[in-house]
Amino acid sequence: MSNRPFRLREKGEGISITALQRNQTPPKKDNFTSVKPQRETVPLVKRTVLVLCMLAVSAAYILGLNEPATAVVAQKRELPIYSVQQDDKVLSISFDASWGADKTIPILDILDQYGVKTTFFLVGGWVDKYPDMLKEIVARGHEIGNHSDTHPHMSQLDESAIRKELHNMSDKVEKLTGVRPTLFRPPYGDYNNRVIQVSRAEGYEAVQWSIDSLDWKDRGTADIIKQCTHRVEPGDIVLFHNDSNDIVNALPTILAHYQGLGYKIIPVSEILLEGEYTIDVQGKQHPKETN
Repeated sequence: MSNRPFRLREKGEGISITALQRNQTPPKKDNFTSVKPQRETVPLVKRTVLVLCMLAVSAAYILGLNEPATAVVAQKRELPIYSVQQDDKVLSISFDASWGADKTIPILDILDQYGVKTTFFLVGGWVDKYPDMLKEIVARGHEIGNHSDTHPHMSQLDESAIRKELHNMSDKVEKLTGVRPTLFRPPYGDYNNRVIQVSRAEGYEAVQWSIDSLDWKDRGTADIIKQCTHRVEPGDIVLFHNDSNDIVNALPTILAHYQGLGYKIIPVSEILLEGEYTIDVQGKQHPKETN
């Protein structure tokens, strides 16, 4: 529908009134008061119809405010944490482990070489296949995060299924290590309000990333390094995968770059803020302001 304002055109508009009068016979004097000029009657009808239409539209809008769809649109979007407001030069790197494990020990060796502790977000199925690798990660002082049990698209699950994914994975880790994860990263980075609300209700902090290595695209070592070093800020969280083809080649250069800039690399749980906080529209965690 056009946003142009309505213009009520009078019937016969554009034709000279003088010309009409020349060709019309005026009504007789005794009937003059009982005859209303046509050019006044038509606009009145149009105005009446227009008012009725506007009232109908307004009523439909007001009634529609009670519909569930309108409430959904107005609902606040729940966000995970993508990065953290930090004054100190600290950042976190993290590894998602869903499939293979052959590069995990070389990654752990590099982390040891640079004195870095980090967070591994593991899938329950991966833990089933590589329980000894899980124990090795923990033995080397790294943190375990929950990456679901079967790596589904979490936004497509109902609340019960989301809880099952979280519980099953964490039960496996706790059974093997005695430690239960408190961080959760949705597979594929896929989430909605339900996923974030349920995971937080279950005691997990949902965490994404602010720097994506894109190592899974297999575009080479140089590309991974570029993705991770062209822009770095305090409070960043970096995403890697433990089985990407070039991660072992790229990781030493990236860690050296961060440390050369004066950054301390810490596990994700240590970079998060304690106490009350807010998350802005970019997913950055801030301390809650006190009045």
